[in-house]
Amino acid sequence: MEKSLKEIAELVGGELIGDGEIKITGPGILDTAGPGDITFADEKHIDAAKKSDAAAVIIPSDFSGDFPKNAVKVPDPRASFAKLVGVFIPKIKIPVGVSPKAHIGENVKIAEDVSIMPFAVIDDNSEIGRGSIIYPHTYIGQHVSIGERTTIYSGVTVRENCKIGNRCIIHSSSVIGSDGFGFTTSGGVHTKVPQVGNVIVEDDVEIGAHVGIDRAMMGSTVIGHGTKIDNLVHVGHNCKIGANCLIVAQTGISGSTIVGDNVTFGGQTGTVGHIKIGGNSVYAGRSGITKNMPEGFFGSGFPARPHKEDLKLQAAAEKFPELIKKVRKLEKELEKILQNSGDK
Repeated sequence: MEKSLKEIAELVGGELIGDGEIKITGPGILDTAGPGDITFADEKHIDAAKKSDAAAVIIPSDFSGDFPKNAVKVPDPRASFAKLVGVFIPKIKIPVGVSPKAHIGENVKIAEDVSIMPFAVIDDNSEIGRGSIIYPHTYIGQHVSIGERTTIYSGVTVRENCKIGNRCIIHSSSVIGSDGFGFTTSGGVHTKVPQVGNVIVEDDVEIGAHVGIDRAMMGSTVIGHGTKIDNLVHVGHNCKIGANCLIVAQTGISGSTIVGDNVTFGGQTGTVGHIKIGGNSVYAGRSGITKNMPEGFFGSGFPARPHKEDLKLQAAAEKFPELIKKVRKLEKELEKILQNSGDK
């Protein structure tokens, strides 16, 4: 595919700078973009973009300096570049229909334009919404509801009674609705507590690979609409995750935790269970959240504390080895003084 820079500017609703007739053959990342590529740069990478071999660069609308290359100015360069990637890179074609090699149980409802690929298992009394795609080697359990235009990749398991919304994406090898980690202990013996609830994944949620979301003991574990979950995340039973959250890889959210809307958890963040985490908050990577947290909080460290406070503690900790040396030196000097005073 080939488009003029003028066509691209119109496509992303941007301001054209330079030669609108040059031909763009595809998108490229800043470091490796070639003469036929278009790339993007935020304010931090403008200098690198000036030196790039790319034919054109998407840059921020508020950039006011000189830019020596053909460019398109937009409010959000990353978002506009993502739109172009979708235009230039052809989508994989999936045949519509149910493969004869798939297993379809009894009383299954399959809407129009659904693609169910070989070796998928759709168990009894489940429902697949219009335009959804079910890849090979998936298991959709009994009484499961899958919404419209949802894509479920290979190796995913959606257990019984769970509900997946519209326009969701679930990546390979994730498990939705595994049993929650609930046991009673008596006489040194652990006895399983039945986990009879489900998981509700609301609309426009994306779930990465190898994610485990536990079903509720009773009621529902809920993932709010628009939330994006990275690979290797665990969400415990009876959690309520708000809308438009970002949960980065290796985060673990313990059971019965309630998370507000628009919360970001950096990688390897962990929480205790049965707490409330206020919305519109950010927790840096490896934060440990051990108690109820307020709205609008920017935290880090273990236990999680205000980020500025944590940075001060980290800076102080780096001085500990030198302080220990000074203390030991002072102890020796004090010991000599005491010995000398004793001689007198």
